Amino acid sequence: MRFLRSLVLAIVLVSAFFYFTTYRNGRLRPANWISRPQHVEITEAAGGEALDAEEQNNIGVYRKNIGSVVNITSHLMTLDFFYGLVPQEGQGSGFVIDREGHILTNYHVIAEARQVEVTLHDRKKYKATIVGIDKSHDLAIVQIKAPNLQPMVLGDSSNLLVGQKVYAIGNPFGLAGTLTRGIVSSIREVQEPDGLEIDEAIQTDAAINPGNSGGPLLNYHGEVIGINTLIASNSGQSAGIGFAIPINTAKAVINDLVTLGRVRRPALGVRTIPIDSEIAGELDLAADYGLLIVQAVPGGSADRAGLRGGSERAYLGNTPIMIGGDLMVAIEGERIESQQDLARVMNKHRAGDTVKIAVFRAKKKLEVSVVLGEARD
Repeated sequence: MRFLRSLVLAIVLVSAFFYFTTYRNGRLRPANWISRPQHVEITEAAGGEALDAEEQNNIGVYRKNIGSVVNITSHLMTLDFFYGLVPQEGQGSGFVIDREGHILTNYHVIAEARQVEVTLHDRKKYKATIVGIDKSHDLAIVQIKAPNLQPMVLGDSSNLLVGQKVYAIGNPFGLAGTLTRGIVSSIREVQEPDGLEIDEAIQTDAAINPGNSGGPLLNYHGEVIGINTLIASNSGQSAGIGFAIPINTAKAVINDLVTLGRVRRPALGVRTIPIDSEIAGELDLAADYGLLIVQAVPGGSADRAGLRGGSERAYLGNTPIMIGGDLMVAIEGERIESQQDLARVMNKHRAGDTVKIAVFRAKKKLEVSVVLGEARD
């Protein structure tokens, strides 16, 4: 009975407190400052404002090229420790290069694929055939049979300048038809995760994400200057540093990829060592740079053209070499100072091309025409 009286008293006190502190002051009632007008007036922008020149160019580049950019889906089988062979899909981009349905993309987009499917911008899907691959340049060409294809215009990547405006079109994360914009941030040599080196890669801050690989990098006029291929990121997503393969690298091998399915990589047929001023002084060479031909491979391109290897045994540190051979200083007018320079020049040519090589034989400068052979893996 005493407990019941205490409970009733507590309820009375709590009710009185609630009445005087909340209900009586109107805190449960709707705020009296809220109005209910018949019409809401808002401030709207004036309609029909003209686009500025830069916006018009962005739109023009996109509309001109979007129909030529495709989404590439690769179907492959991977080995799982628990489940054995399991199907897997990969996503990438590509772009049409001719009316015959040839599409340029990255090799890593279609690597080891059992089946390749191409989706056009109008969402029509086609099975694609892998026509040619070039692992060393991370390039591949696939082909579809589709009507009314519009090829993209391939530009020139040889004279790009840092600061130029660029556009990337592709399918990041499978989001088809995406345009991003940026500038050329640098031109540099970079290495892909598999160890492949891209010479004179185009670095850009245009947003590139997974799925953009194989898509075009365009200049201000909407011409293709690169193939988007790589990002530098700790998270695997865009961090403002992306890289593209120069389009000139692709143009040099497209014909081989389409007609042969592979690239006729040129071979000069020489073994060389780089020369600096110190070595040049010791060997009394005519120039303090270049590549000294240690050996001209018998029957190789250089040997057939009359270039000479070393004939006298010597030591470079503890390494035995042959000296007395021709000193190669330029190919097609391009100065050669290292094996990297030689590789870069060779990448601009195909087997069967004739190149002019400037050499010093003793103190006499000569120019020798060499028909490049074909390198074998």
